[in-house]
Amino acid sequence: MHMESSWTPALPKEGIPPYAIFAKEIQKSPNDGRSYRTIELANGLRATLVHDVSADNAAASLDVAVGHLSDPDDMPGLAHFTEHLLFLFLTKHNGYSNAYTSSSNTNYYFSVSSTALQGALSRFAAFFHCPLFTPSCTTRELNAVNSEYKMNLQSDNKRVFQLAKHLSRQGHAWRKFDIGNTETLLKAAREKVGQDIQEDLEDGGPVVQEARRRLIEWWATEYSASRMRLCVIGKESLEELSDLVSKLFSPISGERNAPILTINESPLGASELGTLVRVQTIQKYQCIEITFPLEYQAKQWEYKPGYFLSHFIGHEGPGSLYSYLKDNGLATSLTSGSSSWGREMGNFDITIYLTEDGLRRYQEVLLATFKYISLLKSSFPFDGYHQRELSILSEVNFRFAEKGAEASYAQWIATQSQSEWIPVDQLLTGAYLMKEWNSSDCVGARKVAEYLDVLSPRNCRIILTARKDFHQSLPNMPEEGEWEKEPWYGTVFHVERIDEEFLKKAEGINDIPDLRLPGPNDFVPSVLDVHKIPVKEPSKRPFLIRQTPMSVVWHKKDDQFWVPRAGVFVSIRAPDANTSPKASVMKDLWVYLVGDALNEYSYDAGLAGLYYTFGGTATGIYISVFGYNDKLPVLLNRILDCIKSLKFKPERMSVMKEQAKRGWENFHFSNPYSISDYYTSWFMTKPEWTPDEKLAVVDGIILDDIQLFARTLLSSVQLRILINGNIEASDAAQIADQTEAYFGLTEAPASKIDLTTMLLKQATNAVYPMLNRNPDEVNSALSYYVYFGPTVDQRLRVVGFTLAQILSEPAYSTLRTKEQLGYVVFCSSWTVNGSTEGMRICVQSERHPVFLEERVDAFLEGMQAHIESLDEENFKEQKAGLQKRWTQKDKNLSEESTRFIGQMHSGHWDFLRGWNDATLLDEITKHEVLELFLRAVHPASPTRSKLSVHLTSQRCKENLTIPEENTIVEDPEAFKSALQPVSTSGLCIEWGDLSPSHGKIW
Repeated sequence: MHMESSWTPALPKEGIPPYAIFAKEIQKSPNDGRSYRTIELANGLRATLVHDVSADNAAASLDVAVGHLSDPDDMPGLAHFTEHLLFLFLTKHNGYSNAYTSSSNTNYYFSVSSTALQGALSRFAAFFHCPLFTPSCTTRELNAVNSEYKMNLQSDNKRVFQLAKHLSRQGHAWRKFDIGNTETLLKAAREKVGQDIQEDLEDGGPVVQEARRRLIEWWATEYSASRMRLCVIGKESLEELSDLVSKLFSPISGERNAPILTINESPLGASELGTLVRVQTIQKYQCIEITFPLEYQAKQWEYKPGYFLSHFIGHEGPGSLYSYLKDNGLATSLTSGSSSWGREMGNFDITIYLTEDGLRRYQEVLLATFKYISLLKSSFPFDGYHQRELSILSEVNFRFAEKGAEASYAQWIATQSQSEWIPVDQLLTGAYLMKEWNSSDCVGARKVAEYLDVLSPRNCRIILTARKDFHQSLPNMPEEGEWEKEPWYGTVFHVERIDEEFLKKAEGINDIPDLRLPGPNDFVPSVLDVHKIPVKEPSKRPFLIRQTPMSVVWHKKDDQFWVPRAGVFVSIRAPDANTSPKASVMKDLWVYLVGDALNEYSYDAGLAGLYYTFGGTATGIYISVFGYNDKLPVLLNRILDCIKSLKFKPERMSVMKEQAKRGWENFHFSNPYSISDYYTSWFMTKPEWTPDEKLAVVDGIILDDIQLFARTLLSSVQLRILINGNIEASDAAQIADQTEAYFGLTEAPASKIDLTTMLLKQATNAVYPMLNRNPDEVNSALSYYVYFGPTVDQRLRVVGFTLAQILSEPAYSTLRTKEQLGYVVFCSSWTVNGSTEGMRICVQSERHPVFLEERVDAFLEGMQAHIESLDEENFKEQKAGLQKRWTQKDKNLSEESTRFIGQMHSGHWDFLRGWNDATLLDEITKHEVLELFLRAVHPASPTRSKLSVHLTSQRCKENLTIPEENTIVEDPEAFKSALQPVSTSGLCIEWGDLSPSHGKIW
């Protein structure tokens, strides 16, 4: 235990193990009402406690300074496997939990109702000092790890990530296979006990026993208390939290000052630097990734020179590298930044997503990138405003940082606490604040100059990714036999030295006149006043301040968060927005073109904490502007100008079409469960156009079509406007006036705008079978949907959510944990188009969907007894979890706005739904839940309405037939047309009835 001057021993207490308290006050934002304390236990574990009297939920996160780089060489994936076995699953008391394994850390976290912290934390702590590691759990989680591995086999992100590891210098720890599978986790055990590698796993068998022995041995060595950093957030006082943590976590053992793995050698050595790696992808996309070894940036937390460099290279304003590439039709996005492979191993990445023309001209893209770096070198030292703006914004963002989810905050603090560089009292400020440079000779400036020398074309590795057929169109392609395969994912690649002639060009001075450094940022907020008017209790809803035939305007002045932020959200609804596949595609392309045209202007706003979204919806288009309210009207007016002007560059049209097509073509290479879920939703929504239908019409659309479509759409609109935050009602009305003025006096009948929801007929038992188009995907998927009734039937809605809550945990534990059907398993309520309620069970598995549905049916048949056996106490616990979720306070302005926006889009305007439903929940009986289950869910119900989508892998080894009692959907369009259509407007509360004069609060 620390006994330095900055640590003070806690006063002895009976039954509480000794611990030390960090004596200095932890620096925090002036707007942060929470209290903080850091303690260190006698075993070396360090914990940060957060007292938050207003928190609805408590949370904890424990971070262990051990990751997959510490895996034994003969057992890759062991750190990840250990994480699986220590996993905590909470559903009661509004709880949830999760964990992840990275290169140097493994993090566990949970959230639970604030009243349930002590019990949850006790169970959580036990996982780290007396885990069970039973043989049955060992076998189960071996299968789970293997399922996760197979789920990722078709993920290009995972494939390229593992390939980059594989191509590291020989013998380097970064080469290790991080996820693991049954082969890697059992190979050493099988070799030791002499079992054949193909032998089936059995609980308690010699192979599993040996693997379990190795796991426990590794865990006992690596999971040392001194490598652990903990954060606990609760309503309890700091003293109570300190004592609780000391009592629960002091039993964790381990070496008092166990060394932490650090690797100072970069994974990229002389053989890897100066190479070009061509990689064949599964999905259709083209990308260049340039990686430079760089100093580990945690050491430079005060000045953040790596971030300063990424500010220039990743900039998207006029004169930027991205702007140049975009204007020349070569790139669709660019990101850059410093990161790390692991502790002490830093790097700097530049990632550029290319157009098809950009792929053909990839050397031009690379040359432009190095020319921009050359521009930075010749521009040093930089004008002072560049770094000063970033420093000012870091201070503003820290000062007005708002609360987020407790579990995420605990996780962030626990991982931050692992840094040996950031002083304990600057734990919170260290990640946010950037010190202002007082001269070009300060530490930050000197580091930037040093790093610019590192960013050399000879000191990087370049990865060029594209589908095989696109690679074949490039010059100087390798012969078929020259390609290699990465061993774990089978990724096809070829490595070559970068041409010397190209390197010499890339090392030259910048000769591209269009490249220049960014100018001063006019969006940096200068007025940060908060109009604070104390209230007895914050309002849970906005207020209707205006209603006309064209628009409805809702406003809420911030009355609880007290930050200089606001949001303006405009839903522009039009009858012509989605009438055909062509209309839907034209809307999508219009949205892309507007975003493309605004990109240079809006980028500075985003840097200054003011963000916008312009997107398409099923009923029109949507604008949101959110952030510091000082310059918000300026950005909003520019967006509206761009929407109305319809002035787009013709050459950008082909790029936008290519981008749209790529997304639709890649759809069938997504995760199988997301495809089956999409088609389940497609049956319930009209109009809804599939990716195939959009692809069939996109090539025939020209720019004139889009301009005519946009003019027509904007000629007849209905506006729903929400203004929330640090804006007075009078200013909100003015913003609404200006917004309406852009569209003129138009009116669109609501009946011609709303979506139609298709209702399953009573006694429907339908199956839609599909074959996955990706020939290499090993997983199939089942989406199993049952219909309950209309959303506006409050009692039915509340009973339905209660039923889904009761079934969700048993579905996971039965179908995933016990039956080991697959890595993805979930059961949840499902609200379709904000208008109908139901429940769906989704399973992604190597097993055939027919078998999966049989297992789901068997599970549901067993749930009748489960519901009937629930005693009153357990039933109340289930309801209490829902009530807690529905009534928990919004944590920040963005969260509050999101809740309001959901009601705005649906047209329900039922802003108090959560609280009203929670009140009604007190009346709901177990008999009502069981009655709904027997009527709408149980497979034997004669009134049940069920639709399941079976997406079958082409590699599935089973050949099963759909049982005769199911109706097989052979013609999906005909089946959908025969469903009962109900307009969403007929299922929603009419907003015209909600004027303040009625005195109603919804």
